Amino acid sequence: MTTDDAAAGNRIEASGGRAIGAQRIRDAYTGDLNVLPAGVLHAPDKVTAAAGTSNLPPATLCLGRDDELAWLRRVLTGGGEGAITQSGAVHGLGGIGKSTLALRYAHRHRSDYSLIWWINAASADEIETSLTELTRGLVPDWAASAERGAQVSWARQWLAWHRGWLLVYDNVEDPADLAPYIGALHQGHHLATSRRTTGWPDSVATLCLGKLSPDDATTLLCRLLLKDTLPTPQQKVNARALVADLGYLPLAVKQAGAYLAQNRGVSLEAYRRRFSTKIHKTALGVDAERTIARVWNVTLQILEAEHPLAVEVLHTAAWLAPDDIPHSLLTPVDADPDDIAEAIGTLAAYSMVADTGTTVTIHRLVQTVLRTGDHAQPPRHLQGRAHAEQAVLHHLTAVSGKEIPASQWDDLTAHLVTLAATTPPGHHNARLTDSYVTAANRLHRLGHTARAIPLLEATLAERVRVLGDAHPDTLTSRNNLAGAYRAAGDLERAITLYGATLAQRVRVLGDAHPDTLTSRHNLAYAYRAAGDLKRAIPHIETALAQRVQVLGDTHPHTLTSRHNLAGAYRAAGDLERAIPLLETTLAQREQILGDTHPDTLTSRNSLAGAYRAAGDLERAIPLYEATLAQREQVLGDTHPHTLTSRNDLAGAFRAAGDLERAISLLEATLAQREQILGDTHPDTLTSRNNLAAARKAAAAGQQANTATPATALDHQPPSDTAEDSA
Repeated sequence: MTTDDAAAGNRIEASGGRAIGAQRIRDAYTGDLNVLPAGVLHAPDKVTAAAGTSNLPPATLCLGRDDELAWLRRVLTGGGEGAITQSGAVHGLGGIGKSTLALRYAHRHRSDYSLIWWINAASADEIETSLTELTRGLVPDWAASAERGAQVSWARQWLAWHRGWLLVYDNVEDPADLAPYIGALHQGHHLATSRRTTGWPDSVATLCLGKLSPDDATTLLCRLLLKDTLPTPQQKVNARALVADLGYLPLAVKQAGAYLAQNRGVSLEAYRRRFSTKIHKTALGVDAERTIARVWNVTLQILEAEHPLAVEVLHTAAWLAPDDIPHSLLTPVDADPDDIAEAIGTLAAYSMVADTGTTVTIHRLVQTVLRTGDHAQPPRHLQGRAHAEQAVLHHLTAVSGKEIPASQWDDLTAHLVTLAATTPPGHHNARLTDSYVTAANRLHRLGHTARAIPLLEATLAERVRVLGDAHPDTLTSRNNLAGAYRAAGDLERAITLYGATLAQRVRVLGDAHPDTLTSRHNLAYAYRAAGDLKRAIPHIETALAQRVQVLGDTHPHTLTSRHNLAGAYRAAGDLERAIPLLETTLAQREQILGDTHPDTLTSRNSLAGAYRAAGDLERAIPLYEATLAQREQVLGDTHPHTLTSRNDLAGAFRAAGDLERAISLLEATLAQREQILGDTHPDTLTSRNNLAAARKAAAAGQQANTATPATALDHQPPSDTAEDSA
């Protein structure tokens, strides 16, 4: 067919057995394809869609995405094209809420479009299938007898003729599959969702979709679980803890909410404890393919076919701390670093990890799925475990007899904690256990004893297995673990374990052995922390008397018992006995240990607290200020004892009516406790309560003096809480 309108006006020439001549032709099929009748060729411009035509799935809960919805509207109405994709694993996993966001946008703006069509876009073939469904929806009689290619062509022609439509391409695996549509159809809007971070045309703006905020994730779970019923404060605390474990991932939160709403006998706490066994389960009526495990397994299958080394690297990362994993830790000794870098790049392109070029971050739930195992032989997840252990131990191997730098321990401690917390049943590694012991002791010295719980649990299990239940080293491990539970605010488990350890030490070591006295002291300390002074005071008095007899009057452990007995007296309201005992202990510690020893600073802060309790703010405030300054210098700005001093000084300022300085200190302390201790630690909750009370007093113009110190006497950790003598 040739046309030469300039030379021959509207003359059209056609030649050949299958040539077609017409005034205007947009698409024609010749050869072995059906030739569309002339009337049908022009039908797309005549067919109109009924108002509100769409094939949208029902709307689902979509919380906390107002900014993203506004961005989409701004981009689509300005440029016409947009893609919801991700720049990294934290923001771009399957289940992050891409489809939910696109669906919410489509429902919110349904009246703004003449037609909205949801397209399954996992492949070019599935896109065409969705377009044939559009054709069948608009011209069902003609489509019933038309071939697939003709139906796809008709849909494209209709979109070319008509304005004001929205096409949503869901779950795009290859951005190149959209080229025939985004590049040619300009009368409406194109919106894509994808796990792919690369390959998008320059004309397509991309949105990096992040996780839900903690508040939005908690609200979503509570609404799914309780419907219109308001959650109790405890339910809200439990829900907040669960969504944190779920990494604030919308699909995981919805999966958990649906499961718990159906299975009312399963509590939030029980679901948390056994999440690894629930990750494949969902509620009746919910698509089983939409569980978080199934969604990610699809990507893993693609990666296995395209880049097996990438899957191997991912399985290694599954056993390490999820944030900022160095490339070097994922690179085996005999591997080419460039090969590992390429594998990581592939994982990042599929949004399974976030890569900075030197470190990798992987979502906690991806790790959980990968650690649950598969049917491969040998099991792929256990191979990943072995590679992770080898990598950490290699980096903790001293070179030429030199000590491992403290900075290296700091870098690897988080990975040791993760390995300890995820130890498979029946798995043993003696070298790794030795590293757990060292890391736990370092954390205790830094004031982060609670973080050592997984390390201490793994160490205790290994010592029971190797040495037996009553070996002195096993008892030391049990005592240390109880101390970590106490530091974490889990007094119920701490008291139980301290009690068991004391009974075993009496039986194995005798009633007056120093370790037995330590256990008695620690148990009394835990009773006191739990507010059970009737049991705490007799235990401390007994421990003090025995320590004076066995260790001497000025031994550091004896001074610890004397200090804590004074604290118990103060907690019982007996300031007449508490203050002289604290003054004596402080003087002895200054003489024996020195003016800036951590135990001396504890005595000084505790004495300030007793003065404050007695109403003597003139002596309390200067002592608090001096102790805070010394703790910042000796222990560091974020050590738990430093945070206690800051909280207690704020309480003294508030008691003195200086609310401005009190609130400033309380705000700083709360922010640091949330970061260091966690959102639900008892000290964090106390800081939050103190700050709220101070702000309320300031708003009311009152000068209240009822702030509650986080640790009223600044309880000193027992002397062997994190010691490990084996």
